[in-house]
Amino acid sequence: MLFGLIVACEVAFWVLLGAGLAVRYLLRRRRLGGLLLLAVPLVDLVLLVASVADLRGGGRAEFTHGLAAAYLGFTVAFGHDMVRWADVRFAHRFAGGPPPDRRKRYGKERARDEWRSWGKGMIGWAVACGLLLAGVVVIGDLERTVALLEWAGRLTFVMLVWLVFWPLACTIFPTRPPQDVQSDGSVTGRASH
Repeated sequence: MLFGLIVACEVAFWVLLGAGLAVRYLLRRRRLGGLLLLAVPLVDLVLLVASVADLRGGGRAEFTHGLAAAYLGFTVAFGHDMVRWADVRFAHRFAGGPPPDRRKRYGKERARDEWRSWGKGMIGWAVACGLLLAGVVVIGDLERTVALLEWAGRLTFVMLVWLVFWPLACTIFPTRPPQDVQSDGSVTGRASH
């Protein structure tokens, strides 16, 4: 049941986001669109309440409870960015807004972006692990909550892999722009032979 609720919450996130943007830009009702966008976090609240209620009702923590905590943590960390990403594209497509930034990032700029993204991932990790550990404490039975502790380990492993293969790798081995991209990001014409 909880897995179905997680899927429903993900669908509701995108439906509310799409509805909010459509009302804001297509119907030109900025306030109503804004209210729909403000309802997006309520989806997370529903999932949190359902997870806690399931565990408090004597349920044994399962894979889906940990998945719910991970979903909530990373939605807190990246949800605003996803809304902003969609808003910029929707405004450009339907309301004459400026085009999204499509610059390719190289070198130090790319490394800075990777560190920033990883930092947000760490916020998601901290929120998810906080929820997982809170579940362990609230239930008070280590045997029933082993799955939550296993999720904390999985998330920690993912964050370490992310650290090594993206921010550290981009810092130690910075990417270089292709030869046809100048330092200011403009593309030069290639000479034909």
